[in-house]
Amino acid sequence: MKELCRILIVDDEILVRQGIKHYMVWEQFGFQIVGEASNGKEALELVDQLQPHIVITDIVMPIMDGEEFTRIVKQRYPHIEVIVLSSYGEFSYVRSTFQSGVADYILKPKLETQELLQVLQKTARRIPSLQYNEDNDQELLSIDHIIEKVISGYEVNYGQELIKQAFPYEHYCLIGVQPSGYIANNHTSAAVQSHLSTLGMRLAEVLESLGTSIVFRPAPVSDSGLIVFLVNLEESKYSTLVTVIQQLADDIHAQSPQIGWVMSSPFHTFEQIDPVYHQQILKLLDYRFYFPDRRLMLESELPPPVAVQGAFNLKQFAEEMKREHFEFAFQELRQYVTAMSGNYVSTPFELKSFLGNVVFNIITLLGNLDYDVEQLDAEKYNYFKQINEAEHINEAIDLLNRFLLVVDQQIAARTQPNSNSNMKKLLEYIDIHFAESLSLTGLGQYFHFNPSYLSSYFTTHNKEGFSEYLNKIRVEKAAAMLKEDEFTIADISSKVGYSDPSYFTKVFKKLTGLSPSQYRRKHLR
Repeated sequence: MKELCRILIVDDEILVRQGIKHYMVWEQFGFQIVGEASNGKEALELVDQLQPHIVITDIVMPIMDGEEFTRIVKQRYPHIEVIVLSSYGEFSYVRSTFQSGVADYILKPKLETQELLQVLQKTARRIPSLQYNEDNDQELLSIDHIIEKVISGYEVNYGQELIKQAFPYEHYCLIGVQPSGYIANNHTSAAVQSHLSTLGMRLAEVLESLGTSIVFRPAPVSDSGLIVFLVNLEESKYSTLVTVIQQLADDIHAQSPQIGWVMSSPFHTFEQIDPVYHQQILKLLDYRFYFPDRRLMLESELPPPVAVQGAFNLKQFAEEMKREHFEFAFQELRQYVTAMSGNYVSTPFELKSFLGNVVFNIITLLGNLDYDVEQLDAEKYNYFKQINEAEHINEAIDLLNRFLLVVDQQIAARTQPNSNSNMKKLLEYIDIHFAESLSLTGLGQYFHFNPSYLSSYFTTHNKEGFSEYLNKIRVEKAAAMLKEDEFTIADISSKVGYSDPSYFTKVFKKLTGLSPSQYRRKHLR
């Protein structure tokens, strides 16, 4: 059997990469798409690992453009042929790549299947080390290509007999393996790809050990940080397969706790690969964020998601912050985040975005209240970064709690006895609402304090207790009215909050030494 010509695609537009991959069944013409990258830097990490015969690269890309990438490739790997994709306005770049030794170039606006195929065939024929075969009709390679196209959502014509021969059993399932953390940020590095390759071989060995009544093949997916296997099996084998994969996940967890394993429910037709991959495998991988202790994720074993009642009331939260009801505001926030942590059908991105937004708003609101937020403001981007990189829900909530602890310390630094804004607001409220039926219970509900705590807090931060202070304010207001001859003593009693005139008289005399009538005669103008 002659060797397939291996191709690496480098372009920052995913649609271009996917389009080239799915132009045709490349294996039928002696080619194999072995990898793809979005810029030159990613591609260089793949070249040594994949050893492509031909690289198809765009010119204009972020991080490392095609011109620099081509020059480095031809210096390090002179035997690798490079084909450049360019637009009309990039001729000067193309000319510089020819100086580096590119094989050919194709204008993107004129990129067509037959032209690309002809350029590739012409290039492949001149590679001395390659026994290029232009007509390769290996059946298993066609099956692999069919799987890749179906799982990517592309329509493909294939014979049912071909599928039946390759997959003779009545049930299918998909198995996914994905490391977390560093994979998300660096999944194209050679070390990571080597690690993934090892995992794939380990999984293949386990599937092979199950013997008859089961066949499997790797299912190529666009995410290079993810391994997916398509398994075809008899229905009776599914529970055995679950047990074996669970054991494999447990065994690998000891050395690599960041590895996540997911497995779909059984499905009955080959055409269901695409919806099962997107609606189960990818979702289960997202759900791992909420279930960090589960080593194998199965949809059938998940608890019902916790329903979150509506969106977080950020307006009310801001109002409580402005009133400096911090304890109540943060308690409501923690309760909402706890509810969100049980709603695993919400994506990790949604929860992380919410936490980042809350951090930003708290810092802004504290700054508007003239709190010292210099430290918080300087560290906010670090909080955003850590929240974004959190690998599971517990880590994200811990970051929020650590942030709120720093906030509490900043608040405590300002709310000392000499500058007690809480006490000031409490006294201002009493001065305005003195005529109402005030009580520690009512004030506690309004200011979100326990009544017994509020009583102790009032006594500690004020020279009178609550009742004494309230009576003093009421008597002062009554005294001002008694100096005028506009209202009766009974009316004044009611207007300052006493329903019983005799009790009003008793309190007034105790604080002033005069009864209300005596006070009026003495001060009446």
